Amino acid sequence: MKYWQIFVGLVLTAVFFVSNLPAQAASSSSITRSAGSEIEIQDYSGKSLVGKEFTNIKLENANFSNADLRGVVFNGTLLIGANLHGVNFSDGISYLSNFRNSNLSDAIFTNAMMLRSTFDNVDVTGADFTNTILDRVEVKKCVLMLVELTLKRELTLVNP
Repeated sequence: MKYWQIFVGLVLTAVFFVSNLPAQAASSSSITRSAGSEIEIQDYSGKSLVGKEFTNIKLENANFSNADLRGVVFNGTLLIGANLHGVNFSDGISYLSNFRNSNLSDAIFTNAMMLRSTFDNVDVTGADFTNTILDRVEVKKCVLMLVELTLKRELTLVNP
């Protein structure tokens, strides 16, 4: 009897791994993706983009002011000169993204992960970085007045 149970368990395991199960990921309609291209719509001010993904996209001079960016992923995204004033980027992820000359004033980055991204000549006045992970982030010439900064990892400020 014991061998029979082991055999049935192995067969069920094999069927589970071999069968074509549907993916449980977000549908492609809820993800904004484009390989290395520039999106024509550049005004996202005040919009809800909760959970969207921007991968390898040029969003130079885009306007995200006061947008809801909770859980958004910027992966390899160029946000040079972007207006991110007052955005809520809580629980968001930025990986290999460039925020040079961007306005991040009064933005909320609580529990966000900023990984290997560049912040050069960025205004973060009044921004909240509580519990934000800043890992291998490059920071140059930033305005840091009234910034709430609680780091989970060490931050190195680079002077030019």
